[in-house]
Amino acid sequence: MADDTRTCSTVDEVRAELAGLEDPKVRAVNEKHGDDHGVKLSTLRALAKRLRTQQELARELWRTGDTAARLLALLICRPKAFGRDELDGMLHEARTPKVHDWLVNYVVKKSPHAEELRVAWFADPDPVVASAGWALTTERVAKQPEGLDLPGLLDTVEASMKDAPDRLQWAMNHCLAQIGIEHPEHRARALDIGERLEVLKDYPTSPGCTSPFAPTWITEMVRRRDEARG
Repeated sequence: MADDTRTCSTVDEVRAELAGLEDPKVRAVNEKHGDDHGVKLSTLRALAKRLRTQQELARELWRTGDTAARLLALLICRPKAFGRDELDGMLHEARTPKVHDWLVNYVVKKSPHAEELRVAWFADPDPVVASAGWALTTERVAKQPEGLDLPGLLDTVEASMKDAPDRLQWAMNHCLAQIGIEHPEHRARALDIGERLEVLKDYPTSPGCTSPFAPTWITEMVRRRDEARG
């Protein structure tokens, strides 16, 4: 999406449109997951497609603090246009799960500041901020593991994941699974850690979906990869 003056809207116009799209039933479902907005994500994506990329509007929408407005902002922004400190501030403000997730995955991962922020957030005492550091680390485990201390990451998971707060625990578990999937030399240890800690072992999983329990996740993804290779 490219900037286009023909599609420019004011923040007040967009917020009024978002208010008209609010659905109490959608809000009730989202609130069960900690997200305080009532606009369907598919509707937000359709609105973003119509608005196209508008960086300044994205910044204005973010500054409102409204969750639906912030999600829309993350869809119409230019990720590489944000400075390092700006992204750090946004992450510290992003307390609802969906805003946090979209900010990390749609914006920070595409930023030239991603690695610097990964290191800073990974060591942050705030578990929500630290979970973003773990998410970026998981991305590197899969795509650019050179320079990462994988045994050290497994040591930290083994020592800390069991008692970590929910969002940090989820991010650490994803990293554990990714190490086991992508790095055969560490697979046995990753499986062993998962089996002993039993994190997310009883997590409800819909039919046809893979359990987030790391040993199940690792085993299933490796099986699929092996089948694909014939």
